Amino acid sequence: MNNRAETANPLGSIPRRRRTAEKKAPPRAVIVHSLDHARLALAAARAANKPIVLRSAPGAASYAGAGWFAAMIARAAREFSGVAFTASLDCGADPGHAMAALREGVPLVRLAATKRVRAKIASMAKKSGAALDEDEEAALDLLNAADPAGALRDWLASA
Repeated sequence: MNNRAETANPLGSIPRRRRTAEKKAPPRAVIVHSLDHARLALAAARAANKPIVLRSAPGAASYAGAGWFAAMIARAAREFSGVAFTASLDCGADPGHAMAALREGVPLVRLAATKRVRAKIASMAKKSGAALDEDEEAALDLLNAADPAGALRDWLASA
């Protein structure tokens, strides 16, 4: 008898189920207040081999500016090339700050505005290759972390 026939599927021609792709968890967000925070977060993301979202503090566009945030992110990206991350600037309720962020090349913009205003900003963002950050998941805020590096390790490990 043919060796192949002896090892044939005992269920005959019933097709096997294809494994569905595992749904990946979205990247964890970390609220950074400085370049040093961004560096810590990206070092932790590299060590954990996980993508991350660097998010500004709430309303940071109004007191730090889109230019500062974009420059900080650009520098962090140069220093941590190869680390998968994106950045999100919180513009509070001011669509003008959101538009400035888009002009500066910020990839994600948080905006607490009416649905109509958000739709307009989302359209502008899409045209520039950016998007509104509508992630409502909790984020780790490094501002008051006693041990930021340890907090980051735990935060990324819990994803």
